[in-house]
Amino acid sequence: MIVPVVMAGGSGTRLWPMSRAMYPKQFINVVGNNTMLQDTFSRLENIETAPALVICNDEHRFLVAEQLREKGQKSNIILEPVGRNTAPAIALAALKAVNNGDDPILLVLAADHVIQNVNAFENSISQAEIHAKTGKLVTFGIVARTPETGYGYIHRGKKLDDAGFKVSRFVEKPDKETAQNYIDTGEFFWNSGMFMFKASRYLEELKQHYPEILSACEKSFNSSSKDLDFIRIDLNDFKECPSESIDYAVMEKTDCAVVVPLDAGWSDIGSWSAIWDVSEKDKNGNRVLGDAITEDSRNCLVHSEDRLVSILGLEDVVVIDTKDTVLVADKNKVQNVKKIVEKLKSANRDEWKIHREVYRPWGKYDSIDMGERYQVKRITVKPGAKLSVQMHHHRAEHWVVVSGTASVTNGEKTFLVSENESTYIPIGTVHALENPGKVPLELIEVQTGSYLGEDDIVRLEDNYGRA
Repeated sequence: MIVPVVMAGGSGTRLWPMSRAMYPKQFINVVGNNTMLQDTFSRLENIETAPALVICNDEHRFLVAEQLREKGQKSNIILEPVGRNTAPAIALAALKAVNNGDDPILLVLAADHVIQNVNAFENSISQAEIHAKTGKLVTFGIVARTPETGYGYIHRGKKLDDAGFKVSRFVEKPDKETAQNYIDTGEFFWNSGMFMFKASRYLEELKQHYPEILSACEKSFNSSSKDLDFIRIDLNDFKECPSESIDYAVMEKTDCAVVVPLDAGWSDIGSWSAIWDVSEKDKNGNRVLGDAITEDSRNCLVHSEDRLVSILGLEDVVVIDTKDTVLVADKNKVQNVKKIVEKLKSANRDEWKIHREVYRPWGKYDSIDMGERYQVKRITVKPGAKLSVQMHHHRAEHWVVVSGTASVTNGEKTFLVSENESTYIPIGTVHALENPGKVPLELIEVQTGSYLGEDDIVRLEDNYGRA
């Protein structure tokens, strides 16, 4: 049986301002109708698999759980307390997979890749499974047609069958001339970062080539705990684990590596120009998503989140509009968006990290206005969901219900608040908010006080393990 292992722990900002540290690209919709994480699962629908193992960090756990719930996906979610690269993450998945005496084949996938030809993807999986069953460690090599300098490469060796080659060597990201030489030989693939092997074989190879990683992962996994739908890995043991990629820790050292070609319209979506490359475009080469108008413009990418964006007389330009930021960039220079992110960090601004609209396990809130001593939020609470029982030291809150019905705990009293009704929560008062109904609860919250930060929350009880 194949067990998918979906690596969803990245927090990259190469697609800023849509992708941010607290809401990275694997959780956003930038190509199709689903998020990239959801598309990763959709590609597996015609492959017989066991429930997947998803690896993510603690801050993204509810995003993962909610997006999988939306698609009816069952999975085990492993929470890394700190990032330690891919070799330890996959070791945790392998340890979980063999925990009940099983030895499944692991299909390791990234949650932020685009694959346009699903049939070709399925065929490569079938070919890889043949080699994985014999104890080989399979990596998928992307058929390379252009001399990309942003990818590592795999040099194929002896041909093993119609679709598999022994790996001769892995090479780091080359310069342009070297990359072109690789393409000219026809013997090199892009390194996709996707793998397939038996769980036990990976652990055996890791023990041989990097035993320190395996030891730390075993200790931390054996000390793990269950928390709702999540498997929490022990922090104290895991933080002692070396941080290393699977390529360096295992694949470059083993003599059992096999590469299976993958020619399926693959992209790791590393920039806005890559989004433009893989997207459907109009007759002028423009890719438009959202409410946007283009006039006398060519080869542009326009992404509007919630308002009208118009462009006139532009070529090779990217315009990304969100609720709190606008990016306008030369399409050929979007790789440098990281420089803007670094400036935001240096200026202690939050726009590199979080969106104005923030998702929580109970729903979401949107900070629609803010001043020196006030903040206004639009809050949406899912049916049956409840915010934590909490209090604040520095702020009072006024809640006005717009739609739905709220069950409000305000000090010693619990009561219902319906549409067009309100309640006031004084500073220091223990309170809670719940949606007992069958439709989303919408309300406006007006905060007033000397300090309005999210860290002024003392949680006394919580349905989501945050108290």
